[in-house]
Amino acid sequence: MVVSKYSANGNDFVIFHTFYKSDRSALAREICHRQNGIGADGLIVLVPHERYDFEWQFYNSDGSEAAMCGNGSRAAAHYAYANGLAGAEMHFLTGAGVIGASVEADMVLSELTPPFMVQEHIEYNGKIWSLVNTGVPHLVHFTQNIAEFDIAEARELRYKYNANVNIAFVDGENLRVRTYERGVENETLACGTGMAACFYAANEKGLVKDSIEVYPASGETLYLGVNDRTITFKGGVKKVFVAEVVIGG
Repeated sequence: MVVSKYSANGNDFVIFHTFYKSDRSALAREICHRQNGIGADGLIVLVPHERYDFEWQFYNSDGSEAAMCGNGSRAAAHYAYANGLAGAEMHFLTGAGVIGASVEADMVLSELTPPFMVQEHIEYNGKIWSLVNTGVPHLVHFTQNIAEFDIAEARELRYKYNANVNIAFVDGENLRVRTYERGVENETLACGTGMAACFYAANEKGLVKDSIEVYPASGETLYLGVNDRTITFKGGVKKVFVAEVVIGG
């Protein structure tokens, strides 16, 4: 089986395409393992679709399926274009709905599924959180100290609300974001839907404008904005390598 390893702003994925859907939870656990596999935050499998350019199956590194992944959507779009599965402008089906994406060299823009506020005000350990859905649920807390991210607290919140957990700092007109991702069960270098959730919450509160830069833990720059439909999410994507693997099936 030939696969590609991709990195999207520090979020890394193993991607391949095939003709059929199947339960690949065990394969995801094997292939994403940092010591015994290729190592990745997630596995993305592209399969044909009658109406759209393709459909995806997305698995976290623990084998659980996720409806949506922002950085994964950009990596998948780049892979699809590079492998002739779609043109530079495409639409594909995720568990959260249809995603639009466009590829220009190594920059990819995705239109995420429309966000919505699930619960605006949650108090936990003396902090105020908001619960936002950007395809998957995200807790968001605005902090003055982005350097301090309590992973133990994030893990508690993750299981209490079955959500990813983010802290965000308003840095002038832009945002700095750190994310604890469920399914990875730790902080990751970047999370697209997490950055989108922080942007959406900040924009709703009037803390940022409709088009900003967002800086995840990887230190790279993402460009988030709003159009008349949803949140747009743009950033660089890197194909790391292509390899033949013998694990799984």
